[in-house]
Amino acid sequence: MGDTRTTVRRLIVSADDFGLSPGVNAGILSAHRDGILTDASLMVSGAACAEAVEMARRTPTLSVGLHLVLVQGRASASPHLVTRLVDRHGMFRNQPVLNGMRYFFTPGIRAQLRHEVCAQLDKYLETGLPLSHVDGHLNIHMHPTVLAILLDVAPQYGVHAVRLPREPLGISLRLDGRERVRKVMEAVTFRALVRWALPRLAAHGMRHPDQMFGLHESGHVTEPYLLGLLASLPPGVTEIYSHASHVDAEAARWRPANYESEAELAALMSPRVRDRLAAAAIDRISYRTLVERDSAWCPEPEVR
Repeated sequence: MGDTRTTVRRLIVSADDFGLSPGVNAGILSAHRDGILTDASLMVSGAACAEAVEMARRTPTLSVGLHLVLVQGRASASPHLVTRLVDRHGMFRNQPVLNGMRYFFTPGIRAQLRHEVCAQLDKYLETGLPLSHVDGHLNIHMHPTVLAILLDVAPQYGVHAVRLPREPLGISLRLDGRERVRKVMEAVTFRALVRWALPRLAAHGMRHPDQMFGLHESGHVTEPYLLGLLASLPPGVTEIYSHASHVDAEAARWRPANYESEAELAALMSPRVRDRLAAAAIDRISYRTLVERDSAWCPEPEVR
């Protein structure tokens, strides 16, 4: 049920960190209204979450999901209920690899992870926004402990789709051969996680794109990369995600200094990108569409 591959090429264009800051929110809204962005994922504990929610309410064409944060951010649950996850200020530890190991091996941590996952889902549902999908900050939703929890509570919260970080490495390296060692290591890691996840997603009837781009090029999905990617897009449903935004102080506080968020935003609003998308006969859809329509898909109107 999850795999949607056909000879048709369909594209979800998403941006992470909605709610992180006013600059991120403004960039995402511009990329949707005046560019090719179809989806955003909301950080429910972000400093500008309330503003993001109001923007989304006024923009019903924007498909919005939950950006699950279990590293590098603030917890939604009270700190005293998730002491194994956060410091005394309620902040997750800023050590992604170490956190991943702890989420496997720390006694009693699974119950606290479940509490926090549910707290973020509860907070999202309180917004009243339709929940299009769930993804994760640094793709933490693919951690086997976290994904098992998410799948267990999915029926309770109406979660029907998740991001699947299955990125074709050959295409990514052909478009940008820099940092090859890092990209190969990421690919090996996420191939193992995807292999573990796929039968479990299928067993729960969970929808997901067939492939994704943005993992190996995180922070650098610029116009040249995007133009090359659209020319190489495989059949089926593809998600391209980025961190497109205006960079304000709060965004700069959390993101790597080398991220090209403004250039990513310009790429999503580029007339050349829009023209390439039209010339390639690639249908833009959203996670909302992916959930609502089965494999016998017919094109929806242009997403604006």
